[in-house]
Amino acid sequence: MVDQQPTTDTGPGGGGTQQQQQRASSSVQVRLDHLAKLVNEWFWYAPLLFLYAIYQRIVRALFSPEYAPRPANLKPYGRIAVIGCGITGVSSAAHFVGHGFDVVIFESEKDCGGIWDRVNSTSSLQLNSILYRFHPTVMWSKGYPHRDEIVAQIKGVWERYGLKDKTRFNTKVTKVSRHPSSTDPRKNGHARWTINDGREGIFDAVVVAVGTCGTPKRGSIPGVDSFHGDVLHSSELDNAQLEGKKVVIVGSGASGVEAAELAVEKKAKSAVVLARDDKWIIPRNTVVDTMLALQPFGREMPLSFIPEWLVRTFHYRDLKDVSPPAKGLFEGTPIVNDDFLMHIRQGLVTYKRGDTLAITRQGVKLNERTRDTKPGDEGHEVVETADVVVLATGFERPSIDMLPDDLFPTEGERNYGRPNLYLQNFCTEDWSVLLTNASYMDAIGTVGNWHIGLYARVLMVFLLDETCRPSPKDMKLWVDFLTWLKTKLLGSSEKASGLAFFTYTELCIWIVTFHFFNISRLPWLWFVLFGWGVKPESNVAVKKARSTAPESHAEGKKAESQGEGKKEKNGKKGPKGKNGRSGGGNDAKTSQDTGGN
Repeated sequence: MVDQQPTTDTGPGGGGTQQQQQRASSSVQVRLDHLAKLVNEWFWYAPLLFLYAIYQRIVRALFSPEYAPRPANLKPYGRIAVIGCGITGVSSAAHFVGHGFDVVIFESEKDCGGIWDRVNSTSSLQLNSILYRFHPTVMWSKGYPHRDEIVAQIKGVWERYGLKDKTRFNTKVTKVSRHPSSTDPRKNGHARWTINDGREGIFDAVVVAVGTCGTPKRGSIPGVDSFHGDVLHSSELDNAQLEGKKVVIVGSGASGVEAAELAVEKKAKSAVVLARDDKWIIPRNTVVDTMLALQPFGREMPLSFIPEWLVRTFHYRDLKDVSPPAKGLFEGTPIVNDDFLMHIRQGLVTYKRGDTLAITRQGVKLNERTRDTKPGDEGHEVVETADVVVLATGFERPSIDMLPDDLFPTEGERNYGRPNLYLQNFCTEDWSVLLTNASYMDAIGTVGNWHIGLYARVLMVFLLDETCRPSPKDMKLWVDFLTWLKTKLLGSSEKASGLAFFTYTELCIWIVTFHFFNISRLPWLWFVLFGWGVKPESNVAVKKARSTAPESHAEGKKAESQGEGKKEKNGKKGPKGKNGRSGGGNDAKTSQDTGGN
């Protein structure tokens, strides 16, 4: 336990001098914290806002796919179903339509925004917004925008790329089914898909963009109904009355830290954070965060003690006991925060380590443990009295049960379910199902950055050029090799999967090197990395990359009514459609455009 409470002067002869020295030392630490924050926010960011705006406009001009409503006589390269209308779904869909594909977005809620539309208004980015460019057209007003600005940017992209008429709100996807016109992924083919009852037509690919945060997770702590006060989830604190109250927060992850900050902001009498285990807290510093994300191995390495020592020495400083005693920095997703440790120093937040046993009428019963223990180890029971209990227990992981089970096979000891996917996001049985950010477990990086567009363009390449497509065997081999590399060759690891944790640099290495496993992909390198070369009105890049690929423009509804339909033989050049465009599913019929212009 680390309990930093204000000390009291016991008077002359009662240890007052020692306590005065401790108080003075704490006061110096607090002043240093305030100074560091002031320098960080004003000396660095404020003068750079103008340059940041210029940078964003340059990015927008260079990398944004252009969009204009598609003429009725211009057929799409293919049709893609996107499940989810949050950051990942909207960004992916915008990239697809910007490069000549048609989409339909299926969203179970009544509006777009994803998890950001369901959290507290005070919630903000942990990382600087320069590392949260989920689409090139995004224009942030500051380094750490809050919920409303983030949702506004999501909706801005949604509107800018004409996705309103392509979105089906209040539509929960319960079933994704193969259509009879599907071809064999083992022979450069891929499945073609229908959603729910199939009324939206046939799709050449499916992007599952449900993320990792679904409904609030409240856990099953006994005694909740017996508590005399309010029990709230950490996402329900906007209207919570916390002033002058004792607040106990169950959970010390990102939502727990944020809840503690909000309790301080709302002038709670006290805020106690109950931590089951310690988690790394790294500074909200763009340079530091970027340097950590540049580690290319995605796991603990022999020299990992160096950044860990630096973080403990210069960020934790006098609160090293709050840092994890054994868990490495590259073994889990760290919390990015500056204020939490400062609040502990000020005595505004108390940090206690232990197992939550029950909620009583008075508060939370805790098995309090020392730092060198693990969850479940012996401790001593205490009751932390409270007026408000906040459950910072995170969110349920969204289900992907709508997908066929055979997309995630188990072969002996090898499992190819999440996160053991090709490039960590493509199903190994069929690359036409992409789970961008839905297979994420732990990482140092961000879920809302350039990689959304990278994965979208890789999928487009697979649809446009069948010679670039990986077979199920090759995709599984990639997963097996990476797991062996990270859990065996580079030293033993407790993690069973090499994809359970990664850094952003590692992800970028995957994307770049994947082009060199198949030389047919090299002509697409600039398109995948920068989005250059494929436009709705021209198929020049498609012709140049693989002019002999089979093509067809039979309509999806016709295929749907004919069952199996006609399938082209690999290597035989199919007929050109209107305007000389090549088809989206080169080995099968391109789906009918039913998603609006």
